Amino acid sequence: MSQQAAVAADALHTPADQVRVNRHRADWRGWKFMWPFALVFVFVFVIPILYAIYISFFQKQMVGGTQFVGINNYIRLFHDQQFWSSVGRVALFTVLLAAIGNIVTWEFTGYNMLIFYSSLSTIPHSLYEAASIDGASEWQIVKSIKLPELKGSLAITVIFSIIGSFQLFNEPSILQNMVPGNSITTYYTPNMYAYNLSFAGNQSNYAAALAITMAVITMAIAYAVQLNSMKEQMK
Repeated sequence: MSQQAAVAADALHTPADQVRVNRHRADWRGWKFMWPFALVFVFVFVIPILYAIYISFFQKQMVGGTQFVGINNYIRLFHDQQFWSSVGRVALFTVLLAAIGNIVTWEFTGYNMLIFYSSLSTIPHSLYEAASIDGASEWQIVKSIKLPELKGSLAITVIFSIIGSFQLFNEPSILQNMVPGNSITTYYTPNMYAYNLSFAGNQSNYAAALAITMAVITMAIAYAVQLNSMKEQMK
């Protein structure tokens, strides 16, 4: 009997429950490749977030040092008109592309075009040929073939744009010294406000509460857009 036949015979006489256990046994070999990324991810992303949440419940006092204040920083934040004006400003920026919007649009146009191109490249050319044979115009091809294929990519770019808008920092910081007067204030965007509170105002605890609140707002809006996109794709 050959070796292959012997292996097959042994497999036939192996109890079913033993085969089932072996088939579903966890294989952890993939983590050998994942642990470098996982380690960096934990130290660069997870731990800073947890630390920011932790310090957001404290406040530096002139007398007594740093003290636990619970959610007082968050209560103060929701009554902070400078914070809400900065949120409204980036929300307006998301919808209406001004001097800063023009910079950001050209900055990320190539990135978004790569996403759209990748989606369009997956469309079979036979669909275009069939549409041409049926006499479809170029606009009908775009409306009936290309746009439906781009729904997922559009949702991704919209989500990334929302996240990027609420994280706006570099462009207004660069233009701050170029515009006349005080057009770009220290609280022009939430990120600028948090930065100036932490490094110029020595209010790192309050800045942490601001950052956590903005993260929650951004995730909620992005999740709502994602749910709406999924509903549209299921129609």
